[in-house]
Amino acid sequence: MNHRLKRVTELIKRELGPILDRNLTFKGCFVTIHDVEITTDLKHANIHVSILGDSMPHEDIIKKLHSSRSIISRELYKRVTLKNSPQLHFKATDSIERGVRVLNIIENLPEPLPDEEPVVEEGEGDGDGEEGEDAREDGKR
Repeated sequence: MNHRLKRVTELIKRELGPILDRNLTFKGCFVTIHDVEITTDLKHANIHVSILGDSMPHEDIIKKLHSSRSIISRELYKRVTLKNSPQLHFKATDSIERGVRVLNIIENLPEPLPDEEPVVEEGEGDGDGEEGEDAREDGKR
């Protein structure tokens, strides 16, 4: 993707969030713009939205976004001036929900078992001189 497409993608992504907040309401759900993919000819834009909450089915939210596409596009193109105004296509993604599930699993993991110290029998030693260091420390006190 060239630099111009990246800039246009980020601009559309940044502007769509406030437009959705002002113009649409989703009862008990939180809808965010997760990603925007735009074609090289700037005629189509796939908007990936993340939906948190289960009070509305995700399919209904996508239908509501598609039915409000003209309002959203009009507001977007007042803010973003392009030669070709891309047609918006909304798609649901569950990446945030997957991330929340993974974090919950990590938090609920049992505590790791403490590492057991190897048992050294008397008479066996590795000869690294640790006993001498302990004796010196006791002598300094």
